[in-house]
Amino acid sequence: MARHTVTLIPGDGVGPEVSEAARRAIDATGVDIAWEVHAAGLGVMEANNGDPMPQHVLDSIRRNRVAIKGPLTTPVGTGIRSVNVALRRDLDLYALVRPCKWYPGVRSRFEDIDLVVVRENTEDLYAGIEFAEGMDETLELIDTISRLGGRTIRRDSGISIKPISVFGTMRVFRFAFRWAKDNGRRKVTAVHKANIMKHTDGLWLRVAREVAGEFPEIEFEDRIVDNMAMQLVQKPELYDVMVMPNLYGDILSDLCAGLVGGLGLAPGANTGDEFAVFEATHGSAPRYAGQNKANPMAMMLSGVLMLRHLDEREAAMRLENAIAHVIAEGRDVTYDMKADRDDPTAVGTSQVADAVVEQLERDAPSD
Repeated sequence: MARHTVTLIPGDGVGPEVSEAARRAIDATGVDIAWEVHAAGLGVMEANNGDPMPQHVLDSIRRNRVAIKGPLTTPVGTGIRSVNVALRRDLDLYALVRPCKWYPGVRSRFEDIDLVVVRENTEDLYAGIEFAEGMDETLELIDTISRLGGRTIRRDSGISIKPISVFGTMRVFRFAFRWAKDNGRRKVTAVHKANIMKHTDGLWLRVAREVAGEFPEIEFEDRIVDNMAMQLVQKPELYDVMVMPNLYGDILSDLCAGLVGGLGLAPGANTGDEFAVFEATHGSAPRYAGQNKANPMAMMLSGVLMLRHLDEREAAMRLENAIAHVIAEGRDVTYDMKADRDDPTAVGTSQVADAVVEQLERDAPSD
């Protein structure tokens, strides 16, 4: 069995707890992994001159090519821009794969859902090209837009710019179609707002149709984003792999997670041509830090995605099956997965890991 070296970033808030639970579960599969542990986020800023992503963390990921990380805190409205966004930009992790799969035993209004959101990760409004209200640069931009576009923009406005390129769109759709083909998926849906944003989302849709022609074996369709939101809560069974610009993908992947039990069961894989970083979709939940309360299954399921990426598919299948068994049994799960969130039988983060590890040991292949 090959040995893999993987960068582990524990994260902030509940990150260290769910990361440790995932590491234990991954190790219990028997895959030989050497973990390089590196801290990032708010907890290291003071010691690193205000930098939440020290160079040694990026160097480790570049060296190992694979990382798994716990959630990192992003301040709302002020402070540092998202560490996650910076990581995706610096490593050119242009495709974010977010599977949303229902497991028996999960409380949901829907069953048998198996959707995948592929989110373009480097462009769109989420790229963070912004101009603050009142700055000279902002006022100059307002004047330029007003002159060229024939529109009046209030001078007390902040401005965000939405870049969508042919290059970025083409590579994420090629990635999505290849991923669909490799994973036995039947259909790809392009999500857009091309009826209004004709030169950005219109470009997105045009390029999507061009790329779809390269994969005639995969069905292709498109949906306007607001209609897509309605379709997902009315008839999610009609959809399979959905490809979205950055901001729509951020929003609708949470909607899809809600269909299958919430963010506690939502894994993610940030992927580029050279590197891959796996992460839980949920945030750092600092108010629960150190309480052994957070659901670690999103991190564990991100470990499943990581094992598949490492071509350890048998181990990935065993880990997913062990998680599914614990969910179906319904005993060793956290409060958010109980019918009553105040259920005294709810267990903690580490006890979920215990249960998954024990199930893996019971299901271990005999020599």
